[in-house]
Formats: sequence, structure tokens, C-alpha cells
Amino acid sequence: MTLGLLKIRVILNIMSNQKDFNWEDFDTKGFGEGYSKDKRAEMEALYAGTLNEITEKEVIKGTVVGINDKDVIINIGFKSDGLVPRTEFRDLPDLKIGDEVELFIEEQENALGQLVLSRKKAKMVRAWQDIEDAFANDSVIEGLVKRRTKGGLIVDIYGVEAFLPGSQIDVKPIRDFDVYVGKMMEVKVVKINHTNDNVVVSHKVLIEKDLEKQKAEILNNLEKGQVLEGVIKNMTNFGVFIDLGGVDGLLHITDISWGRINHPEEVLNLDDKVQIVVLDFDDDKKRISLGMKQLTAHPWDALSAELEVGSRVKGKIVNVADYGAFLELAAGVEGLIHVSEMSWSQHLRNPADFVQVGDEIEAVVLTLDKDERKMSLGIKQLTEDPWTKGDMAAKYAVGTKHKGVVRNLTGFGLFLELEEGIDGLVHVSDLSWTKKIKHPSEFVKVGDELEVAVLELDVDNRRLALGHKQLEENPWDTFETVFPVGSVHKCTVVSKNEKGAVLELPYGLEGFATSKNLEKEDGSSVEVGEALDFRVTEFSKDDKRIVLSHTATFKEEAKAPAAPKKAKKQADAPAAAAPAEKSTFGDIDALAELKEKMEGGKK
Repeated sequence: MTLGLLKIRVILNIMSNQKDFNWEDFDTKGFGEGYSKDKRAEMEALYAGTLNEITEKEVIKGTVVGINDKDVIINIGFKSDGLVPRTEFRDLPDLKIGDEVELFIEEQENALGQLVLSRKKAKMVRAWQDIEDAFANDSVIEGLVKRRTKGGLIVDIYGVEAFLPGSQIDVKPIRDFDVYVGKMMEVKVVKINHTNDNVVVSHKVLIEKDLEKQKAEILNNLEKGQVLEGVIKNMTNFGVFIDLGGVDGLLHITDISWGRINHPEEVLNLDDKVQIVVLDFDDDKKRISLGMKQLTAHPWDALSAELEVGSRVKGKIVNVADYGAFLELAAGVEGLIHVSEMSWSQHLRNPADFVQVGDEIEAVVLTLDKDERKMSLGIKQLTEDPWTKGDMAAKYAVGTKHKGVVRNLTGFGLFLELEEGIDGLVHVSDLSWTKKIKHPSEFVKVGDELEVAVLELDVDNRRLALGHKQLEENPWDTFETVFPVGSVHKCTVVSKNEKGAVLELPYGLEGFATSKNLEKEDGSSVEVGEALDFRVTEFSKDDKRIVLSHTATFKEEAKAPAAPKKAKKQADAPAAAAPAEKSTFGDIDALAELKEKMEGGKK
């Protein structure tokens, strides 16, 4: 039904009820009709004064005119009021009618003809404006740490989540970020990325400014011997860095304790407050050396007056080196046990063979210098010196036989340990009667067991001469009869050089033939490996030397026909000259017995 028909029907109803109806009274006039021109202008001015001109996408202030369960009614001076969900006012639990709030105009009129407002967006716009102002003015703002994230913290600033890197929280390393969650923190905006809507803030820059003042003040008043309090900031294997209030100082590991420690964490912890003393500092490089042990008396000053040379002490091995071990008697009081003082043995071994780090042992004080704070100790002195035992002379009398272990080889002989602390020398010439040994390594090696006889004993000078070949009789006494000068023997050439050749004789002996005595009957020279007859031209029992010649075997024979008459005269005589050389081998029974002795000795 149209408005016109409705109006006619209403008029007809009225006319039916009232017979005297005045059409002029009922007839209405248009908007503003019935007003004078001045009155109309006045009314338009009053009406226009109650309306504001607004622009979309901007922040304005409005007044709360109504509150219900779902919405808050806001008057912004527009032709209609706006509705804002009550959930956007959770941060204002005491909100009441008449309060002014900031709002963001999203639309002047939506499809339903309503004004669309948002307090949430107004807060966001205002927050970004405040953040940009803080960044431009380098001002300090406060935020709430909401949670930790990878590499730092998330801080709520005016409703905007900003990132606080872990390196920007404090001047010292932070190991637990969780302690800051839920707390208010003052920060400065250091970076804004409008593209990604990212904000980076820093709390460290606020501390650094304060620390610069403290640092300058500390350095100006710093002096050696000054006692300060600091916080352990970082620990390394060589020392500890301590925060003195904006200035870092190094407490070296050797200045932590009078005792020996391997790592600072054995006695200190991160974030501990400690008392330290300034040992030295460099104004230019701003390096400060600190000490902790210097705050207590040196333990050497507290040593007992009864401690003297010869005293027995107990302690713990704290270090083992190549030359010895250090025994700690008390924290900061150590003595050196040299490797030579660990055993009576003349053969020095590795100190680790006797002691290990952590061993608790007893020792004897050998030297003591309290002024220099040095002490030498010994552990072999806890047992009797084997050279001073009463049975030493009888036990190792000349001619007695013993077994020992080869401890060392030299160019002139070997050292044999008969017992702990008793070493003897076996000269290279006393190893074998028959073999020419140039170096002991040709005969034995370190660690071998060897049987010997005592040749000489000097208790006062702690010397013991030993021999191995003396366990057998000297075969050269027999060889003197076996290899007389002029006798001929089958020999093998072992080696050859410019001077001559080395020959292998029966019974394991060696002989020598000069180069001119190696010529064969056909004019050629004897070669290595050949086995030929050689005549003995020289024999020395004392020098154990036999010199032979192959050439002499046939040149002597060649002279025989030169005297036929003499040979004829002696034709009737018993043949004795030629066979005499072969009879010089001596008694066969004596040789057999000698051979058995030599073979038994080798075994």
C-alpha cells in the first residue's frame, strides 16, 4: 500500500467521525515552511552545530552514551551513534557512561545505514604512532614481556608485539630468558620494518649508557691493591671474567686459589658475587688483572715449625711431569719428587711408573727453603739403600754368578739391573770369547735376561763390573794348540773389502786374510762364499786374532822341488815334514771336549 492511499484512508476515517472537518487545518506544509527566512536560518545553524564532519580511516574521540551486555554506544557527534563490541574494552573494566575513548572510523555508513567504529584498530594506529614517535625522539618506553621465542623475547608495546633479541637484553650473557617473562621492562626502539610490521627493541642500550658513567668513574678511582666486589660474568679454562660494574676484569686461574686447580668451575660458579683485589691495570687498553687468593695469607707462612729436612710428610699427587711429580701437602704447598728420588735404581724411568695423579703417598723432605717456598721430596728414602746393606760385599763378591735384566745399551757395553738399585756394567768385550761384537745390540736387547759373573765390586763408588763370557773357560787357551802358526785349515770367505777378507774358521772363530794373501794359484782372487785351505801366519791369544793366507798354501809347496838332492838324501828318512802340518790340530779328544763346552755355553 502506497503512502498516498494510506493518507486518504486516514482522512476518510476522520471525516466519518467528525462531520465538521477543516481541511485547511489538516493540510501540512513542506520542511521549513511556516518559518520566516531568519527563523529558518537560525534553525539550520543550530542543527548544523550538532553534527561533525568525519573522514573514514582516521582516529577520533567519542563519548560513551550507553552500555549493554554486548555493545558500547558511542557518540562521535555524527548524525547517528556507533556501536562497538564490549569485548574491545576488556582493558577498561571500569568503563562508564560519559567516558571519552579513541575510535577508528571504518565506515560512515554500511549497507544497513550504520556507522562502523573500532576501538581495537584505533589502539593499533595510535600504538604505531607512539612507536614511531619514540623511535624518532630516541625516548624510553615501557613494555610487558609476554613470552620467550627463539633468540630472544616478545615484548608488548602499546599492543604491538616487538622483538627483543637475547643479545640486547643485558650487557652480560643471559642464560635463562624465562626469568623476564611476565615482567615490565624499559626499552628503546632500535628498528622499525613497516613492510613486515616488525619492531626491534633493546634494553641493553639503556644499561650501556649508565655503565659508561660507572666505567669512567671506576677507572678514574682504580688503584693497585684496591678490594672490589664483582659478579662472575664468564668462565674459561684459563680464568674468569668478572663484571666490576661496567668494567670487566680477568681473574687468572693461577690467582684463584693458592692450591692447584684444573678449571675455575671447580671452586666458582657463574653469577656468583666475589671479593677480589686489583693486581694490575692498563689505562690505555683498559685491562684489569684481578686476584682472589691474595686476600688470604700464603699457606707457606702457616707451615709447622717442626717441618724440616728429614721429616716424613703425607700428601696427594697433583701433577706428573716427565722429570718428576708434585706432592701437595696442603693447599698451595707443594714439593717436587724428582724421578731420580723415586727409586734406588740407576735406570731412570717415567714417573708415571711409580705414581699417578690423585695418589696419596708418604715422602721424606730432602731440601726445604721457606723463603723461596721450595721443597724437594723423595720416596726411595723410605726404604734402605741396597748398596749400604750389610750383606752387599758377600752377596756380590768377585766370581759370584747372578741373573739380571738388560736396562740400557751403549756403544761400550750394557747396564744390567740385578735387583732394585743394583746395576752393573757388562763391557762389550766381556760378552763373548769367540765373536767380535761391535755393539751390544748384536748380542742382546733391552728387557732380555742375562746371566753374568761379578768381575769387580767397588761399594764406595757404587760400581759393579760384570761379564758374561766369564761363565765359561777361555777357549783361546785350547785354540793356541789347535791353530799354531803354519797349520792349514779349511776356511770360508764371509766378507771382503779393499784391505782383505774375513774368514770363518772351525769352532765359530773368525780370521783375517790381507788382499795379497787372497791370490789363488791360477792368478785369480778368492771370492766371498768360497771354501779353501788357508795357512795360519799369525796367532795372538791376548788379542784374540788369527791371520791367515791362501797364497801361502801353494807357494810354499812350489819351493819343495827346488832342492831335489836334499830331498833324495832324505828319501830314506821317515816322512814327517809334510804331514807335520796336519798333525797340528792337536789332541782330537781335547777338541771334542772343547766343542761340547762351547755348544753348551751357546745354549
